[in-house]
Amino acid sequence: MNHLLKELKMLRIENNHFLDEYNRVVKFRGVNLAGSSKLPTKPFLPTYISDNFFQHQKVSFIGRPFPLKEADTHFQRLKDWGFNFIRLLTTWEAIEHEGPGIYDQEYLEYLAQIVKKAQAFGLWVFIDPHQDVWSRFSGGDGAPGWTFEVAGLDITQFQAAGAAIVHNTYGDPFPEMTWPSNYAKLATATMFTLFFGGNDFAPETKYQGQPVQGFLQEHFIKAIQQVAKKLKDFDNVLGYEVMNEPSKGWIGHPDLNQYSFLVKKGASPTPFQSMALGAGHPTFVEDSKLAGADKKTGKQVELNPRAVKAWLSGHSCIWKAHGVWENQADGNPILKKPNYFAEVNGKAVDFGKDYYKPFILNFAKAIREEHPEAFVFVEPVLEEELPKFDASEAKNFVFAPHWYDVKTLFTKSFNSFFSFDFREKKLLLGKKKIQRVFARQFQKLKEEGKEQLPNAPIIIGEVGIPFDMNKQKALKTDDYQTPTKALDTSIRAMESNQLNYCLWNYTPDNTYERGDQWNGEDLSIFSKNFIKQEVEQKYRGGRALKAAIRPFAYKIAGAHTHTFFDYKKGVYELHFVHAESIVEPTEIFIPFYHFADNYKVEISDGNFEMFPDEQKLLYFHTTELNEHRIKVIAQGMV
Repeated sequence: MNHLLKELKMLRIENNHFLDEYNRVVKFRGVNLAGSSKLPTKPFLPTYISDNFFQHQKVSFIGRPFPLKEADTHFQRLKDWGFNFIRLLTTWEAIEHEGPGIYDQEYLEYLAQIVKKAQAFGLWVFIDPHQDVWSRFSGGDGAPGWTFEVAGLDITQFQAAGAAIVHNTYGDPFPEMTWPSNYAKLATATMFTLFFGGNDFAPETKYQGQPVQGFLQEHFIKAIQQVAKKLKDFDNVLGYEVMNEPSKGWIGHPDLNQYSFLVKKGASPTPFQSMALGAGHPTFVEDSKLAGADKKTGKQVELNPRAVKAWLSGHSCIWKAHGVWENQADGNPILKKPNYFAEVNGKAVDFGKDYYKPFILNFAKAIREEHPEAFVFVEPVLEEELPKFDASEAKNFVFAPHWYDVKTLFTKSFNSFFSFDFREKKLLLGKKKIQRVFARQFQKLKEEGKEQLPNAPIIIGEVGIPFDMNKQKALKTDDYQTPTKALDTSIRAMESNQLNYCLWNYTPDNTYERGDQWNGEDLSIFSKNFIKQEVEQKYRGGRALKAAIRPFAYKIAGAHTHTFFDYKKGVYELHFVHAESIVEPTEIFIPFYHFADNYKVEISDGNFEMFPDEQKLLYFHTTELNEHRIKVIAQGMV
């Protein structure tokens, strides 16, 4: 164990790679832990439960992702499946739910004990301050309920006022994959606009005498500092992510009469309609099944027919107060400044440069005051490229974008011969073409990372598939062939680009009835319901493991040039060019799940040693060849 901890501690970043103490390239295969970490344990509040929902100060997240007594079981399982990396979810709410500056010390101590357990299993960790559409009270997770009070918003009226669609208050059945539409609605868009750009767009809005932007950012950063203070001495903690899937709100949006998000599903108000709705004006808005932001459906639905206001008593619409809109003589709202969020002092807004980059640098500085060696994981804001950093600014940064097969994710259906590229708005026909397009999308992400964050390695922070796809066929039959194909398609595209990645997700309390316990999502590679007695104990509960468990070189004595794995044929290939300074072997995970203990190894040169009990293969290269090739074949396979 001492040697293992030394290896954890010696990791560093150089030339867009993670390197170990022997200068070998370290590769990560990880999981997000866990989907249900977005939710409190006390009271038990998955998104389908409404009781006690608004008592946001009296909650606890102790027990997320799992109780300490279960940690050994889950970490051993993940280790057996070949994962060496954990994207560990926490939330701002979990840390500071009781009120500004009041930190849940018992939760922070629990989080430290979870990290300590992960270290005992040799698992690297990075901390993800997770959020989706700002908060549980605007239909997602992340920020404490009191942050809305800072803005003068009333969380109890969001559903009625059309300010958010919230599973807990909407009820069952909850429309599938509708929660992302909250990014375009009043509650979420207002909070992100204030968080990143309140000084410019709402300068009159203050809380306790402080500008709202500074108040929110300061408390968010200080909350994550509390985590860094607790975890800084653990050798397996690589660092901290800035924020999961941040949004620019309405900042930079050119026309408040136009819908403001990449995709739309369900009731889809424009920003101006959102403002009017929140002020108590019943409004007919577009109703969409699933469409791009620039596609009109023609269908209309009335929101807020009871003229409910989304603002607390004594507060009014922030945007009306700043002259964005006003009431006409007849009382009806009229938009006055359709490009209000697109310009500041006559200059076009550049969200990344003007707002996101300064926040990232402030976050990194604050975290490193507590944990000086920490890596900072950065992902682009939704629908934006990452702003450009110079090498000194981006020192020890990691590019951590997300990627999903959007068609499969939003429609919960998969066909290996048909897909749709939402980014280019093109139909994709044919298995090979789909694979090529996916691989090209990952290649573009790699190029963006190198351009915007010099020297930074890349890890895909989230990638995954819905297991309840195709009308829940797998859940009804326990036949996971289609989800396995879908997951394999995504992972192959990453492997062709030699990428690190973290699967979304591993949820210990996933059930067939409620999935990951959050907004009807079901993306966990583990489910409590999928416990087949005939399956070996360590694989019980695992879904699509033929795709999720894969051989990979986790320490490479040089530059990775080619990876290929075919789970149907039981064939794995690795090519790399050695670095002359490295004499240590390349270490490869060879899963017992696919290869048992009697696999065949073919090599271009050098020699190898097999350790089936440890699921490990050591390859010792020579200097006679430049590129080295290893092929592993399961016995009895072609």
